[in-house]
Amino acid sequence: MLMIAIAMVTTAALAQMDQKKDYKKERVEWENKIKTELNLTTDQVAKFDALNKEYNDKMDAIATDATTDKEALKEKKMTLKKEKEAKLNEFLTPEQQTKYKELIEKKKKAMEAKPSGN
Repeated sequence: MLMIAIAMVTTAALAQMDQKKDYKKERVEWENKIKTELNLTTDQVAKFDALNKEYNDKMDAIATDATTDKEALKEKKMTLKKEKEAKLNEFLTPEQQTKYKELIEKKKKAMEAKPSGN
């Protein structure tokens, strides 16, 4: 019985680690897509990378906060996304801002069309 319990816990832990890896991989792919699609300059890439580092760290801290309920976590994440987008728009050209909004809309539609795993 003990071996079965250990196997179940180990399997659950490995699945959770895989989900984190997938999430981080998707995050990196998205960030690279933004850089490419918006044709960011070298200066913009440096600012974009710094902005992502700052906000990814904040998002990760929120995601690991077990003391906050699900609805509050969602609200905190949305607040951070809005802050990040405002800072992003400070160094994007108007054309890049328009293209960024289009990419976000495409991503939202793709997420809505994707079946939920929950």
